[in-house]
Amino acid sequence: MNSIAVYCGSSAGFDARFTEQAARTGQTFARRGITLVFGGGRVGLMGAVADAVMQSGGRAIGVIPDFLKQKEVAHLGLTALEVVETMHQRKLRMAELSEGFIALPGGFGTLEELFEVLTWGQLGLHRKPIGLLNVAGFYDGLLQLLDHMTQQGLLRAENRRQLLVAADIDELLALMHAWQPASVEKWLTPPLT
Repeated sequence: MNSIAVYCGSSAGFDARFTEQAARTGQTFARRGITLVFGGGRVGLMGAVADAVMQSGGRAIGVIPDFLKQKEVAHLGLTALEVVETMHQRKLRMAELSEGFIALPGGFGTLEELFEVLTWGQLGLHRKPIGLLNVAGFYDGLLQLLDHMTQQGLLRAENRRQLLVAADIDELLALMHAWQPASVEKWLTPPLT
């Protein structure tokens, strides 16, 4: 993979390990020659990832809607910053620029972006690996929910497995490189005719 979109918080959160792992992710991308594609802000965890990439001699492309340039404080020290009109354009452009996706800790926006690319993958709209960097067990509750959804027959096990999970960025990238998309229908039961 030459480029990966990273979804994460525009806040840093209370646990210093979140920022440490965001910086480590950026350093790892730079060392491996992976271009960072992200939301274009210089604050919070997204700023930490981008700063680490740039300080380590890597490449970072930010995509930010015009209305968020002030709120998320657009990062002006990137390889490229693309300004779009809407959140929908931002997400689509980030997906177009990326060969994979990783979510770090974050809030509603991070979850929304993660679940959108998971849904797109489930529907066959892309065949790119999707990773979850489970820093300090941040996503343990979410993973339990996904397992519950599978146990209750609302999520296919094959689709559940499209979300690759690790607590270490090198381990997660290894899983993503080895990943092969499954060819399964999304629906658990055939539609009524």
